[in-house]
Amino acid sequence: MDLGLVVPELLLTAFAFVIFTVDLLGSRKRGLGYLGALLLVVLLVVTVLQTGTGELSSGLYLVDTYTHFFRVFFPATTLFVVLFSIDYVAKRLRYPGEYYSLLLLATLGMVLMAGAGELVTAYVSLELVNFCLYVLAAYAKFDNKSNEAGVKYIILSVAASALLLLGIGYLYGMTGSTTFREIAAALAQQGWSAGTLVGLVLIAAGLGFKVAAVPFHMWTPDVYEGAPTPVTAFVSVASKAAGFVLLIRLFSLGLMPAIESWGPLLQLLAAVTMTVGNLLAIQQRNIRRLLAYSSIGQAGYLLMGAAFLSESTVNGILLHLVGYTFTGLAVFLCVTVYQNLTGAEELEGYAGMAQRSPLLALGMTMSLFSLAGLPLFAGFIANLRAARAAD
Repeated sequence: MDLGLVVPELLLTAFAFVIFTVDLLGSRKRGLGYLGALLLVVLLVVTVLQTGTGELSSGLYLVDTYTHFFRVFFPATTLFVVLFSIDYVAKRLRYPGEYYSLLLLATLGMVLMAGAGELVTAYVSLELVNFCLYVLAAYAKFDNKSNEAGVKYIILSVAASALLLLGIGYLYGMTGSTTFREIAAALAQQGWSAGTLVGLVLIAAGLGFKVAAVPFHMWTPDVYEGAPTPVTAFVSVASKAAGFVLLIRLFSLGLMPAIESWGPLLQLLAAVTMTVGNLLAIQQRNIRRLLAYSSIGQAGYLLMGAAFLSESTVNGILLHLVGYTFTGLAVFLCVTVYQNLTGAEELEGYAGMAQRSPLLALGMTMSLFSLAGLPLFAGFIANLRAARAAD
């Protein structure tokens, strides 16, 4: 097994424990944040220089162009979150070492999800992400809303994981393998059956929770509102992107022969998710709950591209993911900075924002325009590319 293929993953693991160790030595809160950012920059440099491809353990882990892309994408996203967490953590949270280490370990899980070539590997990677997010959602332990967010996230996530694991069991029983390529070969040979369809529905339900698709979105508003704001940003963009990364890898590499079965299912999920997410967003008065329902609507757009999966569709989905991720991070950066300045969380508190902080108001306006998909903004280009790919 060529461990040289997974140097970025090994470094990411080591860097998480470096932060733990430095924290034990008594480093200051801000210092740990800057250290985490520096380590992520080093990781990105090493990752860009890492160009080899191959696979480990007969296809359990794949190192290809897809994996390389997300080896850069996820650490870059985490770097952004770490940078705008520094002031927030220094003012509002205890135990910064654990906070930054958990962000890095969650990033490791997301990278492993991108490279997974087998269902059990994908499931273990997904659970690594989940375990980190359970703790991060409830990290403000003296805040009742944060505690509530953590408990709700754990309970609903465990239920979704059980459905996903049951679906994996069904699919293994029908195909005799958990490796994506062998599953595709078995489905192409024997076609799909009622058992295969049940497995696909259960897997779609488990992954639907991860990407916050309706009706598996119940956790999203409460977790977004209760978790610390930088954690909400991380869950909103990086965690959702990881869910779609796994969905694309699984459905394109393993389940493509059964597209007649899951294509209509994803189309239905996409239509319901877009409709419900956007309609319920209108009723919200809390800025983070509003962004939660906005992210649900965005998940519907991405699911529509996944329902018509092809090479061009995958490119459109990836472009949309990148555009949504960095636009969403920009919105949450503005929310975090404004919250640090004023403490405002309800929409009424944003009245007069242009007079108090004109540059911040301008940045937030442009970010929201991009999320809305208005012309001349990144969101418009991403939405147009995804729509053309689906067409």
